[in-house]
Amino acid sequence: MVVKVLMKRRFKEGNEKEGHALISKMRTRAMDRRGYISGETLINNDDIRKTMVIGTWESMEDWLNWKEDPRRKESEARLEKLLAEPSEYETYSYRYRLERMMAAK
Repeated sequence: MVVKVLMKRRFKEGNEKEGHALISKMRTRAMDRRGYISGETLINNDDIRKTMVIGTWESMEDWLNWKEDPRRKESEARLEKLLAEPSEYETYSYRYRLERMMAAK
């Protein structure tokens, strides 16, 4: 089941450039992970300190394996120091897949 992961972050003023560089480095590492499909980083039009990264993974298991990877956790800890508030994570799956899963029960 394909999973979309939304990661919302708001940087402290002046930390945007360093934060986006770190996000880019994290994505490069994720590309080598099993189950990684794609990723994109969106910057809020009204507040450049706000970003949303959308990661696409083949399964929730693949995402969770990457989320718990020690190298990712190390980068995430560095990233958190640049933020005005903690990162927010939300995961979503495509509705037709959910409907098929519910029908199979």
